[in-house]
Amino acid sequence: MLVYEEIIYIALLTLLASLIGTLAGFGISTIMVPILLVTLPLPQTLLLVGIVHWFNDIWKILLFRKGIRWKLLLAFGLPGIFASFLGSSLFLRVSHEILSRALGAFLIAYVLFIIFNQTFKLSQKLSVAISSGALTGFFAGIFGIGGEINAVVLSTFNLEKAVYVATAGAISFMIDSTRIAIYIQGGTRLDPVLVSGFLIFIPVSLIGAIIGKKGVAKIPQEKFRNFVSIFIFLFGLKLLLFP
Repeated sequence: MLVYEEIIYIALLTLLASLIGTLAGFGISTIMVPILLVTLPLPQTLLLVGIVHWFNDIWKILLFRKGIRWKLLLAFGLPGIFASFLGSSLFLRVSHEILSRALGAFLIAYVLFIIFNQTFKLSQKLSVAISSGALTGFFAGIFGIGGEINAVVLSTFNLEKAVYVATAGAISFMIDSTRIAIYIQGGTRLDPVLVSGFLIFIPVSLIGAIIGKKGVAKIPQEKFRNFVSIFIFLFGLKLLLFP
């Protein structure tokens, strides 16, 4: 049975994850899921983190709304959602540990590539966005983690900071809305204490996003991709060593 002291711990975890998730454009699930699994069953963990992630998506969209590029969002996001279903079918047939390590190696390889190819970027043409979005969704489905894959491709476009964060948030919003509905339809429910905890989790996640926005504003545009790459490298290392 959950006690209210644990709600405070989860709120602090939400604050940290929301801050980092706004700064890097991803990472909330990677931070929260392993920690919450210590005390919560997997279904409740996924639903709880999914809802926190969903609200963080909303904060990103609202706080960085001037950066939304609808053409890029739709061209990138919609093919990604459809392709993720195909990737998910493969996800169920392969060892999750192997997939996690493979994703970790891929993320690290990407960062090393960017280090030695500082000027590399993808064109924002419609055809490139559609194919990149489909590839992103497919790999997100295979690896079971979408944010890191989105970050890799979106950072390769070398977008403006506001465009990057807003696009990442909007794509995640579409995906999270779907998976939360599936969790609830499948019968997953949260402990009543956790439900009451959202009176704290939601405003705390907004505070984290606001602090994250201020951090993004202080990072020079020419250094932003390198900043995101650091987070990608750290998450890649975590998945490679601790899948």
